[in-house]
Amino acid sequence: MSVSVGQSASLELEISEEDTAIALRSGTLPVLATPRVVALVEEVSVAAVGEALDEGTTTVGMKVQLDHLAPTAVGRTVVAESTVAEVKGRRICFEVSVTDDRGLVAVGRVTRVVVDVDHFLDKAR
Repeated sequence: MSVSVGQSASLELEISEEDTAIALRSGTLPVLATPRVVALVEEVSVAAVGEALDEGTTTVGMKVQLDHLAPTAVGRTVVAESTVAEVKGRRICFEVSVTDDRGLVAVGRVTRVVVDVDHFLDKAR
C-alpha cells in the first residue's frame, strides 16, 4: 500500500431531485440531503486512495464526522474534496469538505480501513 498524507481527489455533483432530503426520506425539503453529503464524501475519499491500494484490497467506511452547514438547492453544483490527513496502519483519516458557489456546505473527517476483499467478504457471509 502506498497511501500517503496529502493524496487527494475532488468531484462535482449537480444536485438533482434524487439527491434531496425528500427523496432520501431524511427530511421534508427539496435540498441536498445530509445522507447524500455523507455518500459524496465517502465516494471522494475512495477516489483519493483507490489507485494507491494493493491489488485485492479496498477501503471500507469506519467513521464519518460531518457538519452539514448550509442548504443547497436542486440544480446547483457542489464540489467535494478529500485529502489524506493521517495514515495509521490500515486506518486512513481524510479531511473532507463540500462547497458550492456560495461557500462551505459541509466539512469534516472520514476514517476508512484498508481490508483484503476476499477475507472481508468471507466475514460478511
